[in-house]
Amino acid sequence: MNDRIAIASDNLSASISPLGAELWSLTDAQGRELMTDADPQWWTGHAPLLFPFVGRSRGDVYRLNDVAYPIGQHGFARTSPFTLVHRNEEAALFRLEADRETRTVYPFDFRLDMGFVLEGPSLRMTATVMNRGETAMPFCFGYHPAFAWPLPYGGSVEDHRILFAQAEPAPIRKVGSEPGLIALESVPSPVEGHELAPTHVMFAGDALIWDDLASRSLTWGVPGKPHLKIDFPDTPWLGLWQKPGAHYLCVEPWAGMADPVGFTGDVWDKQGVMTLLPGDSRSFRMDVTLVGAEGEA
Repeated sequence: MNDRIAIASDNLSASISPLGAELWSLTDAQGRELMTDADPQWWTGHAPLLFPFVGRSRGDVYRLNDVAYPIGQHGFARTSPFTLVHRNEEAALFRLEADRETRTVYPFDFRLDMGFVLEGPSLRMTATVMNRGETAMPFCFGYHPAFAWPLPYGGSVEDHRILFAQAEPAPIRKVGSEPGLIALESVPSPVEGHELAPTHVMFAGDALIWDDLASRSLTWGVPGKPHLKIDFPDTPWLGLWQKPGAHYLCVEPWAGMADPVGFTGDVWDKQGVMTLLPGDSRSFRMDVTLVGAEGEA
Protein backbone atom coordinates (compact mmCIF):
# COMPACT_ATOMS: atom_id res chain seq x y z
CA MET A 1 0.00 0.00 0.00
CA ASN A 2 2.99 2.32 0.44
CA ASP A 3 4.14 1.75 -3.16
CA ARG A 4 3.59 5.13 -4.77
CA ILE A 5 2.22 5.52 -8.28
CA ALA A 6 4.25 7.70 -10.66
CA ILE A 7 2.86 9.67 -13.60
CA ALA A 8 4.67 12.14 -15.86
CA SER A 9 4.37 14.64 -18.69
CA ASP A 10 7.14 16.47 -20.52
CA ASN A 11 7.03 19.21 -17.89
CA LEU A 12 6.05 17.60 -14.59
CA SER A 13 6.30 14.34 -12.68
CA ALA A 14 4.02 13.34 -9.83
CA SER A 15 4.01 10.58 -7.24
CA ILE A 16 0.82 9.51 -5.45
CA SER A 17 0.40 7.19 -2.49
CA PRO A 18 -2.59 4.82 -2.59
CA LEU A 19 -2.88 5.43 1.16
CA GLY A 20 -5.23 8.37 1.16
CA ALA A 21 -4.73 8.90 -2.61
CA GLU A 22 -2.23 11.48 -1.40
CA LEU A 23 -0.03 13.47 -3.74
CA TRP A 24 3.48 13.02 -2.32
CA SER A 25 5.66 14.73 -4.87
CA LEU A 26 5.43 17.14 -7.79
CA THR A 27 8.67 17.90 -9.63
CA ASP A 28 9.54 19.98 -12.68
CA ALA A 29 11.40 18.80 -15.80
CA GLN A 30 14.74 19.27 -14.01
CA GLY A 31 13.61 17.23 -10.98
CA ARG A 32 13.16 20.20 -8.65
CA GLU A 33 10.62 19.50 -5.92
CA LEU A 34 7.58 21.79 -5.76
CA MET A 35 6.06 20.30 -2.62
CA THR A 36 6.90 19.95 1.05
CA ASP A 37 10.06 18.27 2.28
CA ALA A 38 7.84 16.57 4.93
CA ASP A 39 10.44 17.21 7.63
CA PRO A 40 9.11 15.30 10.68
CA GLN A 41 10.19 18.20 12.88
CA TRP A 42 7.18 20.04 11.47
CA TRP A 43 4.64 17.86 9.65
CA THR A 44 4.93 14.63 7.68
CA GLY A 45 1.82 15.21 5.57
CA HIS A 46 1.98 16.02 1.87
CA ALA A 47 -1.51 16.60 0.47
CA PRO A 48 -4.23 14.81 2.45
CA LEU A 49 -7.79 14.68 1.16
CA LEU A 50 -10.42 16.01 3.57
CA PHE A 51 -13.54 13.82 3.56
CA PRO A 52 -16.27 13.31 4.69
CA PHE A 53 -15.72 16.51 6.69
CA VAL A 54 -13.26 19.39 6.63
CA GLY A 55 -11.62 20.42 9.88
CA ARG A 56 -12.50 19.36 13.40
CA SER A 57 -15.90 18.52 14.84
CA ARG A 58 -16.38 19.79 18.37
CA GLY A 59 -15.21 17.08 20.76
CA ASP A 60 -14.29 14.97 17.69
CA VAL A 61 -17.96 13.98 17.49
CA TYR A 62 -20.71 14.97 15.09
CA ARG A 63 -24.44 14.48 15.55
CA LEU A 64 -26.65 13.03 12.86
CA ASN A 65 -30.37 13.00 13.62
CA ASP A 66 -29.61 12.93 17.38
CA VAL A 67 -27.07 10.09 17.12
CA ALA A 68 -23.42 10.91 17.97
CA TYR A 69 -20.62 9.54 15.78
CA PRO A 70 -16.89 9.85 16.47
CA ILE A 71 -14.87 11.46 13.70
CA GLY A 72 -11.26 12.62 13.63
CA GLN A 73 -10.08 15.93 12.26
CA HIS A 74 -10.55 16.11 8.46
CA GLY A 75 -12.30 12.73 8.37
CA PHE A 76 -10.98 9.29 7.41
CA ALA A 77 -10.15 9.47 3.69
CA ARG A 78 -6.61 10.66 4.38
CA THR A 79 -5.80 7.47 6.32
CA SER A 80 -7.79 5.02 4.18
CA PRO A 81 -6.35 2.73 1.48
CA PHE A 82 -7.66 3.61 -1.99
CA THR A 83 -7.88 1.13 -4.86
CA LEU A 84 -6.02 1.96 -8.05
CA VAL A 85 -8.72 1.83 -10.75
CA HIS A 86 -6.77 3.05 -13.76
CA ARG A 87 -3.29 4.21 -14.62
CA ASN A 88 -1.32 5.20 -17.69
CA GLU A 89 1.80 7.25 -18.22
CA GLU A 90 0.12 10.61 -17.53
CA ALA A 91 -2.92 9.75 -15.39
CA ALA A 92 -4.14 7.68 -12.45
CA LEU A 93 -7.54 7.16 -10.83
CA PHE A 94 -8.01 5.99 -7.23
CA ARG A 95 -11.23 4.92 -5.47
CA LEU A 96 -12.47 4.68 -1.90
CA GLU A 97 -15.82 3.02 -1.19
CA ALA A 98 -17.85 2.60 1.96
CA ASP A 99 -17.20 -0.55 3.96
CA ARG A 100 -18.02 -1.92 7.38
CA GLU A 101 -15.37 0.19 9.07
CA THR A 102 -16.38 3.50 7.50
CA ARG A 103 -20.06 2.90 8.22
CA THR A 104 -19.38 2.78 11.96
CA VAL A 105 -18.42 6.46 11.87
CA TYR A 106 -20.21 7.62 8.69
CA PRO A 107 -23.33 5.55 7.98
CA PHE A 108 -23.56 6.23 4.25
CA ASP A 109 -22.86 4.26 1.10
CA PHE A 110 -20.43 6.63 -0.61
CA ARG A 111 -17.85 6.41 -3.36
CA LEU A 112 -14.91 8.83 -3.58
CA ASP A 113 -12.95 8.82 -6.83
CA MET A 114 -9.70 10.79 -6.96
CA GLY A 115 -8.20 11.42 -10.38
CA PHE A 116 -4.79 12.86 -11.29
CA VAL A 117 -3.90 13.90 -14.85
CA LEU A 118 -0.71 15.59 -16.04
CA GLU A 119 -1.19 17.79 -19.10
CA GLY A 120 2.03 19.61 -20.01
CA PRO A 121 2.82 22.02 -17.16
CA SER A 122 -0.45 21.33 -15.30
CA LEU A 123 -1.50 18.74 -12.74
CA ARG A 124 -5.28 18.42 -12.85
CA MET A 125 -6.88 16.81 -9.81
CA THR A 126 -10.57 15.92 -9.64
CA ALA A 127 -12.37 14.42 -6.66
CA THR A 128 -15.85 13.00 -7.30
CA VAL A 129 -18.15 12.10 -4.41
CA MET A 130 -21.12 9.85 -5.16
CA ASN A 131 -24.06 8.80 -3.00
CA ARG A 132 -24.73 5.14 -3.71
CA GLY A 133 -27.20 4.76 -0.88
CA GLU A 134 -30.94 5.31 -0.47
CA THR A 135 -30.95 8.36 1.81
CA ALA A 136 -29.63 11.91 1.53
CA MET A 137 -25.94 12.12 2.44
CA PRO A 138 -24.27 15.08 4.20
CA PHE A 139 -20.61 15.70 3.37
CA CYS A 140 -17.79 18.19 2.90
CA PHE A 141 -14.61 18.00 0.85
CA GLY A 142 -11.29 19.79 0.84
CA TYR A 143 -7.76 19.72 -0.54
CA HIS A 144 -4.70 20.18 1.71
CA PRO A 145 -1.53 20.24 -0.46
CA ALA A 146 1.71 21.56 1.04
CA PHE A 147 3.82 23.46 -1.49
CA ALA A 148 7.49 24.26 -1.06
CA TRP A 149 8.29 27.50 0.75
CA PRO A 150 10.62 28.64 -0.71
CA LEU A 151 10.04 27.27 -4.21
CA PRO A 152 13.27 26.11 -5.94
CA TYR A 153 13.61 29.12 -8.25
CA GLY A 154 15.47 31.64 -6.12
CA GLY A 155 14.26 34.34 -3.80
CA SER A 156 13.96 34.27 -0.05
CA VAL A 157 11.08 33.05 2.08
CA GLU A 158 10.16 36.69 2.61
CA ASP A 159 10.02 37.33 -1.16
CA HIS A 160 7.20 34.85 -1.76
CA ARG A 161 3.68 36.09 -2.41
CA ILE A 162 0.15 34.80 -2.76
CA LEU A 163 -1.48 36.79 -5.57
CA PHE A 164 -5.24 36.32 -5.64
CA ALA A 165 -7.17 36.58 -8.91
CA GLN A 166 -9.50 39.10 -7.28
CA ALA A 167 -9.06 41.71 -4.57
CA GLU A 168 -9.79 40.13 -1.17
CA PRO A 169 -10.80 42.88 1.27
CA ALA A 170 -13.29 40.80 3.27
CA PRO A 171 -12.43 39.88 6.87
CA ILE A 172 -11.06 36.40 7.49
CA ARG A 173 -11.46 33.82 10.25
CA LYS A 174 -8.99 32.15 12.55
CA VAL A 175 -8.97 29.22 14.95
CA GLY A 176 -10.62 30.11 18.23
CA SER A 177 -10.37 29.24 21.91
CA GLU A 178 -11.31 25.58 21.38
CA PRO A 179 -8.49 23.75 19.55
CA GLY A 180 -9.20 23.35 15.85
CA LEU A 181 -12.56 25.13 15.96
CA ILE A 182 -13.37 28.39 14.16
CA ALA A 183 -13.52 31.62 16.14
CA LEU A 184 -16.90 33.34 16.09
CA GLU A 185 -15.44 36.74 15.33
CA SER A 186 -13.68 37.77 12.12
CA VAL A 187 -10.40 39.66 11.84
CA PRO A 188 -9.23 42.16 9.20
CA SER A 189 -7.89 40.71 5.97
CA PRO A 190 -4.09 40.58 5.71
CA VAL A 191 -4.41 40.87 1.91
CA GLU A 192 -3.45 44.20 0.37
CA GLY A 193 -5.52 44.42 -2.80
CA HIS A 194 -4.72 41.12 -4.52
CA GLU A 195 -1.46 40.45 -2.65
CA LEU A 196 -0.61 38.55 0.53
CA ALA A 197 2.96 38.54 1.81
CA PRO A 198 2.92 35.52 4.16
CA THR A 199 5.24 35.29 7.14
CA HIS A 200 5.83 32.43 9.54
CA VAL A 201 4.46 34.45 12.45
CA MET A 202 1.08 34.76 10.68
CA PHE A 203 0.49 31.08 11.44
CA ALA A 204 1.39 31.13 15.12
CA GLY A 205 -2.32 30.84 15.88
CA ASP A 206 -2.98 28.12 13.27
CA ALA A 207 -4.65 28.58 9.86
CA LEU A 208 -5.89 31.70 8.09
CA ILE A 209 -9.38 31.06 6.71
CA TRP A 210 -11.23 32.88 3.94
CA ASP A 211 -14.98 32.22 4.21
CA ASP A 212 -15.94 35.19 2.01
CA LEU A 213 -13.63 34.54 -0.92
CA ALA A 214 -13.97 36.30 -4.27
CA SER A 215 -11.17 34.42 -6.04
CA ARG A 216 -11.15 30.90 -7.44
CA SER A 217 -7.52 31.15 -8.54
CA LEU A 218 -4.22 32.39 -7.13
CA THR A 219 -0.49 32.20 -7.73
CA TRP A 220 2.27 31.21 -5.31
CA GLY A 221 5.90 32.18 -5.65
CA VAL A 222 8.30 35.08 -6.08
CA PRO A 223 7.02 37.74 -8.51
CA GLY A 224 8.99 37.62 -11.74
CA LYS A 225 10.26 34.08 -11.16
CA PRO A 226 8.76 30.68 -12.04
CA HIS A 227 5.71 30.12 -9.86
CA LEU A 228 2.60 28.01 -9.36
CA LYS A 229 -0.86 28.95 -10.55
CA ILE A 230 -3.53 27.23 -8.50
CA ASP A 231 -7.15 27.02 -9.69
CA PHE A 232 -10.02 25.73 -7.54
CA PRO A 233 -13.32 26.51 -9.34
CA ASP A 234 -15.55 24.24 -7.23
CA THR A 235 -14.58 25.19 -3.67
CA PRO A 236 -15.80 28.49 -2.15
CA TRP A 237 -13.44 28.77 0.82
CA LEU A 238 -9.71 28.71 1.37
CA GLY A 239 -7.32 27.92 4.19
CA LEU A 240 -3.62 28.76 4.36
CA TRP A 241 -1.57 26.92 6.96
CA GLN A 242 1.86 25.91 8.07
CA LYS A 243 3.69 25.18 11.29
CA PRO A 244 5.73 28.36 11.76
CA GLY A 245 9.25 27.85 10.45
CA ALA A 246 8.52 24.84 8.26
CA HIS A 247 9.47 24.65 4.59
CA TYR A 248 5.96 24.53 3.16
CA LEU A 249 2.76 26.51 2.80
CA CYS A 250 -0.51 24.61 2.58
CA VAL A 251 -2.95 26.11 0.07
CA GLU A 252 -6.26 24.46 0.96
CA PRO A 253 -9.41 24.95 -1.14
CA TRP A 254 -12.38 23.87 0.97
CA ALA A 255 -16.05 23.09 0.53
CA GLY A 256 -16.81 22.95 4.24
CA MET A 257 -14.92 23.84 7.40
CA ALA A 258 -14.52 23.04 11.08
CA ASP A 259 -17.25 23.60 13.65
CA PRO A 260 -17.39 27.06 15.17
CA VAL A 261 -16.50 27.43 18.84
CA GLY A 262 -19.39 26.22 20.99
CA PHE A 263 -21.25 24.43 18.18
CA THR A 264 -23.82 21.90 19.44
CA GLY A 265 -26.03 21.41 16.39
CA ASP A 266 -26.76 18.54 14.08
CA VAL A 267 -24.49 17.84 11.12
CA TRP A 268 -27.19 19.22 8.81
CA ASP A 269 -26.71 22.59 10.54
CA LYS A 270 -22.93 22.55 10.15
CA GLN A 271 -21.50 25.40 8.06
CA GLY A 272 -20.69 24.30 4.53
CA VAL A 273 -22.23 20.83 4.70
CA MET A 274 -23.56 19.78 1.30
CA THR A 275 -26.30 17.26 0.56
CA LEU A 276 -26.11 14.50 -2.05
CA LEU A 277 -29.36 12.81 -2.95
CA PRO A 278 -29.33 9.09 -3.76
CA GLY A 279 -27.56 8.44 -7.06
CA ASP A 280 -26.14 11.96 -7.31
CA SER A 281 -22.49 12.93 -7.48
CA ARG A 282 -20.46 16.12 -7.14
CA SER A 283 -16.94 16.89 -8.33
CA PHE A 284 -14.24 19.23 -7.03
CA ARG A 285 -11.33 20.23 -9.24
CA MET A 286 -7.95 21.66 -8.33
CA ASP A 287 -5.34 22.48 -10.98
CA VAL A 288 -1.69 23.27 -10.28
CA THR A 289 0.22 24.80 -13.19
CA LEU A 290 3.94 25.59 -13.29
CA VAL A 291 4.39 28.95 -14.99
CA GLY A 292 7.67 30.27 -16.41
CA ALA A 293 10.05 27.39 -15.67
CA GLU A 294 12.59 26.04 -18.16
CA GLY A 295 11.05 23.18 -20.09
CA GLU A 296 7.49 24.46 -19.72
CA ALA A 297 5.40 24.17 -22.88
